[in-house]
This record gives sequence, C-alpha cells and structure tokens, in this order.
Amino acid sequence: MLSKTLETAINDQIKHELYSAYLYLSMSAYLEANNMPGSARWMRLQSEEETSHAMKLFDYMYDRGNCVVLQAIDQPPSEFGSVLDIFEKALEHEQKVTSLINSIYELAVKENDYPTQVELQWFITEQVEEEKSAGDIVDQLKMVGDHGPSMLMLDRALGAREG
Repeated sequence: MLSKTLETAINDQIKHELYSAYLYLSMSAYLEANNMPGSARWMRLQSEEETSHAMKLFDYMYDRGNCVVLQAIDQPPSEFGSVLDIFEKALEHEQKVTSLINSIYELAVKENDYPTQVELQWFITEQVEEEKSAGDIVDQLKMVGDHGPSMLMLDRALGAREG
C-alpha cells in the first residue's frame, strides 16, 4: 500500500495527466478550426496518449491497494496563436509535467517505495520522449515559418503520426 503522501501525489498526477489530455484536445480543436488537420490529428493523438498515462496511474493505485480520488480539471484555453505558439506551449507543458513526475519520484525515493520508483521510471522515460518530440516540432516550425507550402508539408507530416 502507498503512503498517504504518495497516494495524494499520484492522485494529483492523475488530474495533471487528464488536464494534459484536455489541453491537447483543446489545441486540436483550435487547429482543426484553423484548417491545420495534420497538426490537429497530432494533438488529438497526444490527448489520447495523455489519457492512457492517467489510466496507467489509475490502475497502479488500485494495484497497490489505494483509492483514486478524481479531482476537478481546470478548463484549458481555447484560443491560441500560431502553430508554432501552440507547439511551444505544448513543450512548456511537457516540461512542467516532467517536473511533476520527478517530484513524485523523489518522494518515492525518500520513502523507499521501490515499486513506485519502478513504475515512475516508465513515466520518466516517456517524458524524455515527449519533450524531444515537441521540441523537434518546434525546431521544424521555426525552420519553415508559419505560412506557405513548407508549413502545409509539415502539417501533412504531423498528420501521419501513428496512434
């Protein structure tokens, strides 16, 4: 069984993962409304991935004999700037999530909770991938600019993301 401190921290992280899903879905809606279907698809898949992260933590809580207490999820923004702005916000968000995961890991180390450390290793590795993916797209968007044929080609490439 998890300590009360870890139980609270993981419940908070479930909320953060679900907010991430909500944020990326909002970004997807904005991109779709602004005729960027490839980028919208990329964000929709990202939203689904974040939901799966929340469910991984959800299941882990019950595997350890604890209870999940779902919390209110803040409303994400619905207006964004350019595609570059959206992906920069996504990168900043992933960096924040990395910090949150690292804090829970530090708590698990402090409490000598080895199973939670092992579980969180998956999330730590995942966050490296998340930050790299968003960072690579930001770099590509900076190279091609926000308009024109290059942007359309990049949008199509983003839409080819596998689920």
